[in-house]
Amino acid sequence: MARARFIGEIVELFLTEKESNKHSCKKTLSLDKSGVINDKYYGKRSDRTILMTSTGSYDLLQENGIKTTYGELGENIIVKTDFDIYSLEIGSKLSIGDLELEVTLFPTVCKHLSSIDKRAPKLLRNHRGIFVKALEEGDITIGDKVYLMGV
Repeated sequence: MARARFIGEIVELFLTEKESNKHSCKKTLSLDKSGVINDKYYGKRSDRTILMTSTGSYDLLQENGIKTTYGELGENIIVKTDFDIYSLEIGSKLSIGDLELEVTLFPTVCKHLSSIDKRAPKLLRNHRGIFVKALEEGDITIGDKVYLMGV
C-alpha cells in the first residue's frame, strides 16, 4: 500500500457554467478522466481542465492590498494548506476522498489575472495553481482531506 502524507483540506469547490461562464460554488464536484463533469471545460484537454489553488494564493494577494474572493482565479478546487502545493512535480499523485489525481501542468499567467489587479499576474507567477487530472471517476466534497501519495 502506498504511503501518504496529509497536506490539506478542500475549503471551496467551483464549476464554470457552460452557458453563462459563471463560476458557481458547489458543495461537491464529480470528476472523471475528462475533467469536472458539467463544467464548461469538461472534455477539452484532460491535462488542464481541473485547476487546484491554495488559500495561500489569496493570502498573497490580500497581503499586497488586493481584495479578491475565492473563485476569482478560475480554480475548481481551493485547498487550505501549509504545504507548498506549487512545489509538486508533474506526475505527483494526490488522494482526495476516494479519488486519485495526478499533477499535469503548471498554469501560465493569463490576462484574466490583470482584470483582478494589474499587479496580480506578477504576484501570482508560480503561485496561481496546479492543473490536475482525475485518474478515475468519483466525487470530491468540501472538507475532504488532501494527501500526497508515495511519500
